[in-house]
Amino acid sequence: QSGWVAAVQSSTSSTSPSSQQQSSGGSSSSSSSRMFFSPLGKSLAQAKAPASPAPQRPAVRAFSAAPAVRAFSGADEVYDLQYYLKGALAGGICCGITHGALCPVDVVKTRMQLEPTKYNKGMVSGFRTVIAEEGVGALATGLGPTAVGYFIQGWFKFGGVEFFKVNLAQHYGIEKAWELRFPIYLLSAACAEFIADVFLCPLEATRIKLVANPSYASGLISAFPKIIKDEGFVRGFYSGFVPILFKQIPYTMAKFAVQGWAQEKLATAANVDLATASDGTKMSLSLGSGVIAGVAAAIISHPADTLLSVINKPGAGGEGSMVVRLGRVAAELGIYKLCFTGLPARCVMIGTLTAGQFGIFDIVMAATGAKKFHFVDPVTLEEK
Repeated sequence: QSGWVAAVQSSTSSTSPSSQQQSSGGSSSSSSSRMFFSPLGKSLAQAKAPASPAPQRPAVRAFSAAPAVRAFSGADEVYDLQYYLKGALAGGICCGITHGALCPVDVVKTRMQLEPTKYNKGMVSGFRTVIAEEGVGALATGLGPTAVGYFIQGWFKFGGVEFFKVNLAQHYGIEKAWELRFPIYLLSAACAEFIADVFLCPLEATRIKLVANPSYASGLISAFPKIIKDEGFVRGFYSGFVPILFKQIPYTMAKFAVQGWAQEKLATAANVDLATASDGTKMSLSLGSGVIAGVAAAIISHPADTLLSVINKPGAGGEGSMVVRLGRVAAELGIYKLCFTGLPARCVMIGTLTAGQFGIFDIVMAATGAKKFHFVDPVTLEEK
């Protein structure tokens, strides 16, 4: 029930002499605040109101299945299961489309990581080598598991981030949530990504096997049973679970936190008020901040991405537990190759991909009629 918070705005009024005598110190009283509905636990007016000297009867509250909260657009919104499902759908669409569209870049990047001695002259040369040896169609290798896997991952990632973000904001209250907005971004992204990776890992393992050996299977449906037969379910699909966590969780944490930070900075530099900005302006800010966030996330998560690509090769790391095998692979590659092999290609890919994801996410959310949740500076609420 902490989701409903009301602060009443009334015009300044003077009291009668008799009522002034009844008030503390005989001084006149006035009140000025504003009506807001927020998931943030308590209102600014309540936070600043002095404690009443006499106990008062609790106000009657209206109850709802979901709290109404103030959207950044200025409208009062209900962030309930329907909102989270819209966010999940938008996330699945934006991730499936962008990862599928950049599948050729991902093919070349993965080849550079798996065969650095052959693909060692940069991304453009890698494209030429793949096309010359295998044809243009080879650039679409693994498209099926890529599109399906990242639709599922985007569903849980974006939907999960919205769920954790709104509920953490509700828990902390309006002022504290604004102060902790970046830790909230980080924690929400980490929790959502862990859940998403449980579903992504088998599909990512399948994609890497198909890219490493295009003759392994004709596609996603035929590859699944073959992997289970050859390697078993856990080894075949979850050998890369630890590196995918180390790759995706830092990547997603940086992606959402840096995007939120960059959007604030770009809006301030351009003197744009996001509460009143046009859809085109918001889209431009989403794309610009998405590029910045994507490059930062790519650099942070690249060593784990290299490990993930190599560990899914048959026989990589020898026998033993997953941790032992990862240790052997890391020792064989060395720090430099872990951090820099295929990094330029990945920066191009992830920078473009992330910008596209945030742009498409906003478009789909608007198309479903959802108002995206944003943290609101309490100072701006006082001024309005």
